[in-house]
Amino acid sequence: MPLQITGALGDPDLIRLPWDVPLADWPRHHLVDLPRGISRHVVRFARLSGKVYAIKEISERYAKREYQLLWDLARLDAPAVEPVAYVTGRDEGLDAALITRHLQFSLPYRAVMSGTLRPDTLTRLLDALAVLLVRLHLNGFYWGDCSLSNTLFRRDAGAFAAYLVDAETGEMHPMISEGQRLTDIDVAHTNIFGEMLDLEAGGLLHPSIDPMETAEDIVTRYHRLWAEITDSEIIDEVDWHRVEHRIRRLNLLGFDVAEMMVRRKVGTGRLIVRPKVVDAGHHQRRLLRLTGLDVEENQARRLLNDLDGYRVAQGLRHEDESIVAHRWLAEVFHPTVDGIPAELRGKLEPAQLFHEILDHRWYLSEAAGADVGLATAVKSYVDNVLVHKPDEKALLPDEPDEDVQ
Repeated sequence: MPLQITGALGDPDLIRLPWDVPLADWPRHHLVDLPRGISRHVVRFARLSGKVYAIKEISERYAKREYQLLWDLARLDAPAVEPVAYVTGRDEGLDAALITRHLQFSLPYRAVMSGTLRPDTLTRLLDALAVLLVRLHLNGFYWGDCSLSNTLFRRDAGAFAAYLVDAETGEMHPMISEGQRLTDIDVAHTNIFGEMLDLEAGGLLHPSIDPMETAEDIVTRYHRLWAEITDSEIIDEVDWHRVEHRIRRLNLLGFDVAEMMVRRKVGTGRLIVRPKVVDAGHHQRRLLRLTGLDVEENQARRLLNDLDGYRVAQGLRHEDESIVAHRWLAEVFHPTVDGIPAELRGKLEPAQLFHEILDHRWYLSEAAGADVGLATAVKSYVDNVLVHKPDEKALLPDEPDEDVQ
């Protein structure tokens, strides 16, 4: 059987690699050294035309199967490495090979955790892994071998993300069963605990990290996020208050919302949210880039939540983010701030005013059981809260106000 490379072959130089030689014996000039996790197969990285490919020797059956699974995940926009091709027809005695594109700026979790980690960074890593597992399960994918070595971590522009890198034990289903889901999490717990014990025994794990506690923490975070994401909340059209309520619950779990959408059915809709994990200062940078507003991190987070809610309510999910931000400034932010009587505007900065109005709207809506609207919130805030704030408030450090409800 002649050598055959099947797939979306983007680099013709791949055919010139020494496929007649076992991968473990490939000449150094074909390879590039990159961190990788523990694997039961031989894995090497090759650089061609400025691109880096991960190549794994595996049986022909499993090479074809994993290639197809990765393409299925790609079509579903799931966080996984990109399949390139699989190679068959190598010399007798040599396994087939699976080629994937190396995920730029990524590291295996095992490599990331083999050193000093700040507690907040570890927390974000665990959250990112929980997000990955939830997204895979929502797509009907049973992994069967989640581990630190089979997961890639990437930090990009303040966001933390985890990616599946090994799908050979995976199964794609129209919908994952409860038994499959719980088994998958149990396997993940066992694998992660074992790998962390291995890191600890090798002196590679920071003394502050407890293997069992960390493995259990990932499971806990997963179950909390799964429960929140899969809550079948039915909303009438777009109830702004229900949207904000959903975002707040995710925020309390430590997650931000990367995307929201409403799926409509006979006059009602189901609110769908996609979480993400972000680094400190991410919200400040994003808000400044989109709107020019330079505010504190918590203020920025709240304003962006409102901006993202506006995007859903106006049906602008597919519109350019900067255009949506410009509309939000013109239609929501500026009219709200301008609605404050001129003699009271000096009490707080515009962003803090808007932030407190959103808080006030939240409490009014909670009491009413439905969204009271921004105009009602502005009037109530001015009459019952802002008028009682001293003029020098803007000159003093922000302190919590018991009367802001």
